[in-house]
Amino acid sequence: MNILRLLLDLAFYAIIIWVILSYVINFGRLPWGHPVRKIYDAIDRVLQPILLPLRRVLPPVRLGGIALDLSPLVLIFGISILRGLV
Repeated sequence: MNILRLLLDLAFYAIIIWVILSYVINFGRLPWGHPVRKIYDAIDRVLQPILLPLRRVLPPVRLGGIALDLSPLVLIFGISILRGLV
């Protein structure tokens, strides 16, 4: 049970870090070789196979000219539920 709880905690924090880094990259205009972008890309490679099926079911919410991706929020919510059950 402790290993499962640890994995769920790691996934939870990885998603939070991934979301924050996506904002840093998109608004900070970091170059491709920047270490922050490399960390983001590594986390992105792990999360994309999990997020893509969620995105197929839950399309982005349109707010004028902005599209808000809710799949990370849904995944965080699901992980929180699982953490509560473990």
